[in-house]
Amino acid sequence: MKQIYDKKILFVGGKGGVGKSTSSAALAVAFAREGLKTLVVSTDPAHNLGDIFHKKVDHKKNKLEENLWGMEIDPTLESKRYIEGVKDNLEGLVKSKMVEEVHRQIDMASASPGADEAALFDRLISIILEESDHFDKIVFDTAPTGHTIRLLTLPELMGVWIDGMLERRKKVNQNYTELLNDGDPVDDPIYSILQNRKEKFATVRKIILDEEQTGFAFVLIPERLPILETEKAIEQLGQHDLPVRTLIVNKVLPEHADGAFLEKRRKQEKAYLDEIEKRFPKQQLIRVPLFEEDVSNMEKLGVFAEHVRRKISV
Repeated sequence: MKQIYDKKILFVGGKGGVGKSTSSAALAVAFAREGLKTLVVSTDPAHNLGDIFHKKVDHKKNKLEENLWGMEIDPTLESKRYIEGVKDNLEGLVKSKMVEEVHRQIDMASASPGADEAALFDRLISIILEESDHFDKIVFDTAPTGHTIRLLTLPELMGVWIDGMLERRKKVNQNYTELLNDGDPVDDPIYSILQNRKEKFATVRKIILDEEQTGFAFVLIPERLPILETEKAIEQLGQHDLPVRTLIVNKVLPEHADGAFLEKRRKQEKAYLDEIEKRFPKQQLIRVPLFEEDVSNMEKLGVFAEHVRRKISV
């Protein structure tokens, strides 16, 4: 099965602490070592990519090894850039004496709940639209489950919101045209900006919904809570036509691990692995063993990557 291997854009999600960032990094390394030009992007505010690769990773593309680049989206920086962009869009649209007050209102709005998320979403859109032609693979290491679901469903929600804004703006322009009574349509830059954003959201939504080029993988470990959270996430994403086809079952006890303690753990784990098979019959399951040591350097990440590569390229 090549459900992950064939995708150009891959979103990796999962509950916190299950090895999601390490799995994302391993997938990216596996692709890069296959000769595929790959970009791995962290949208998780608690970034780990730099620590995993032992290299500086920031909001720009950083080369990590041959064929592999990394990027960590900084919500604070993106929020600031997003707000400056909103101010630029309004340049010349409001009277000069109103500029200071409008900017004050925008700055206040930037501190409201959801502002960072909107900025992050804007950056995600830019990366998909601007980097897709430069890379064979883009792997998104997303934040824990709830945040991932909100982020991935924003194109649909924002599209509906902008439709409403456009409709209201159209009504205002019609009223203004009737008031002037000259029959000429009003040249409205705000309408044009909204229309442009609508088209960008629609383009990204089309890409995300296209199973030929976009895939979703969740990482979990054989324990009760991650299983339940994964099941719920799959159901919620499915309601938005975002099917999760692949699960990475991480930290599975290897057969050679011995001792009475591990034997008891293995019996409990067997029940959870059976539960995973039962609950997720439609997903490709990729088991990754619990390694003897932490994935703390490139050599060990390479072992993880090679294990994943063998599973996904079969």
